[in-house]
Amino acid sequence: MSRLIVVSNRVTPPAGKGEESVGGLAMALAAALREYSGIWFGWSGKTTPEFTGQFQMQKSEGVTVATVDLEEADYQEYYNGFANKTLWPLCHYRIDLTAYDRAFGEGYERVNCRFAETLRPLVEPNDLVWVHDYHLIPLARELRRLELKNRIGFFLHVPWPAHQLVATLPRHRQLVQSLFDYDLVGFQTEEYLQAFEEYVLAEAGGERLPGGRLRAFGRTLQVGAFPIGIDSAEFADLQRWPRARRTHDIMAAHTVFRSLIVGVDRLDYSKGLEERFLGFERFLADNPDLRREVLFLQVAPVSREGVEAYQEIRARLDALSGRINGEYADLDSNPIRYVNRNYRRDELAGLYRAARVGLVTPLRDGMNLVAKEFVAAQSPEDPGVLVLSRFAGAANQLSEALLINPNSPEEISEALKRALAMELPERIRRWRALFENVSREDVTAWRDSFVRALEGLEERRTALAS
Repeated sequence: MSRLIVVSNRVTPPAGKGEESVGGLAMALAAALREYSGIWFGWSGKTTPEFTGQFQMQKSEGVTVATVDLEEADYQEYYNGFANKTLWPLCHYRIDLTAYDRAFGEGYERVNCRFAETLRPLVEPNDLVWVHDYHLIPLARELRRLELKNRIGFFLHVPWPAHQLVATLPRHRQLVQSLFDYDLVGFQTEEYLQAFEEYVLAEAGGERLPGGRLRAFGRTLQVGAFPIGIDSAEFADLQRWPRARRTHDIMAAHTVFRSLIVGVDRLDYSKGLEERFLGFERFLADNPDLRREVLFLQVAPVSREGVEAYQEIRARLDALSGRINGEYADLDSNPIRYVNRNYRRDELAGLYRAARVGLVTPLRDGMNLVAKEFVAAQSPEDPGVLVLSRFAGAANQLSEALLINPNSPEEISEALKRALAMELPERIRRWRALFENVSREDVTAWRDSFVRALEGLEERRTALAS
């Protein structure tokens, strides 16, 4: 079997089972690599006065990782700049927040070139290379310049926006053209795949070929939708761990006379946190008899503090949570608890299980693995209810959730009331359908479907050559 070389912007070596507080992408990649010999390559998260191209290798929890340090200018221009001030808001339909700066683009190209030059000696002739996310779109182009002939796949974890939005990006044509240096490009949903195809047809003068292929820029590219999942069995199993049980017991005791509504998200404007707070505020205003019956806990670890938009949303959420508590708190209770810190996965598993409602309201999201983790953590005998934004990629799979428009405080309020009043038989019926999907379309199915597609392309090329 071929080795799998996984490349992502950031590499976080896996910790002990249940101990991680990292995001869904890191967990999914670690789970994928445990099944394959190979390497996980990317940025260490550290900066150095001068880029050397030297990498550090270590093995942790069955995963071999190779990391490089970046210069401070790389960090500011490539990561804080083009990745998080340009591509991230653009992909999440926030062109009002998109910053266009030539230095950002230069830093983005420079770091992708440096990644390629550092990675190239590690790749053996039969390896499959799997590149992840918007930080590294041009990486295949740079590897091809270094005469790498291996099959290279790319998976986009965030949404691909409508072609009219992509066209607002300076040098958008060159960016999309670099995707055609990959052999396979995968998207989370059919919607995002179709948006990419529309760009290729409308902006690049390309054509759609049979078998999920696109032709443009003088090259042919295989594309497909590969919805990412979680290790559902492992996450459900975390309920047996001491920290999960302790967290569950603490929250159950704290809400013994109340129903717990929980949200867990990285602090980001794409997650619909302001809209969520406003929807909960509307619920309190609409249902005065329920004000003392609920507690809304929002866990939102701070991220990207060097980006102004993130500083602004933190200030707005601080003000919103204070206003809501000031208006609706009583002597012995607050309706909202807002926490800016990370928690271990086993602690989150216990938290999800204690909740009557999981509130997931992104304005736009590639998939949203929190929704799937909430489902996996529930008790089969007494499951909670998932309230989910229709604009999360997960909504295509989790149709038995209560789907809402996060821009409507009224819809959030009504869904919360319905979820809290839902009878046990309906909760069990909905949860069983959700859990069946989360279990079937898990991280293993995602990994295998993508890798098999990439291997299949290699087999077809060999067959054609012979």
